[in-house]
Amino acid sequence: MDNHLRTLRAKAQWTQADLAQRLGVSRQAVNALETGKHDPSLDLAYRISVVFALPVEAIFCNPYRSAEA
Repeated sequence: MDNHLRTLRAKAQWTQADLAQRLGVSRQAVNALETGKHDPSLDLAYRISVVFALPVEAIFCNPYRSAEA
């Protein structure tokens, strides 16, 4: 799933390890999310939205939403 994690993390001036610590996951998990190798669980997506104080939809791109919606 496409996302804006890398951009948001860089804007916050956090390393992958910094974000991982805030989310309670490994640095490797953050890397996998940023590179699109893995999609977050619903719980993790909500934790990410809280950390960045943004709605989930502002962080993750819904591949099933039509361009017209």
